[in-house]
Amino acid sequence: MKNIIIGLMLAGTLLQAAPYTQADRVKDMTTLAEAMGTIQSGFFYNNYETVEVGIEQLTTTIANVRPTAEENAKKDVMEKYMDKKFQMTNKIVKKINRKALTILERFRNGDATQAAQAYTKIMGQCMKCHREIRNW
Repeated sequence: MKNIIIGLMLAGTLLQAAPYTQADRVKDMTTLAEAMGTIQSGFFYNNYETVEVGIEQLTTTIANVRPTAEENAKKDVMEKYMDKKFQMTNKIVKKINRKALTILERFRNGDATQAAQAYTKIMGQCMKCHREIRNW
């Protein structure tokens, strides 16, 4: 049993040490879009469990989002500082996590209007990232 736990911890550490690539980012963005759709579906059917599943998927996936290995490979410190992707990504992740908890709390308490407003604010954070990083 002890060996299994150690093996799982080692595998998890190795997976986290793997470089984050553009393909990983695309996969994570697809998962985030699916999570937002799940949350929206829970709103439409007034189903807390569906909203909860969507929030779980959203928060676990957003934790993976970070600058890619190519972005981290930049050598010039000033270029990294001026890029602002690192700081912006971290701020957006924190805001999305905070609003996700707000959605769960408000929806559980029967305040669907406030939950929907928090959902809209998450969508705003998504669009902010797409405008800044992807130049949309």
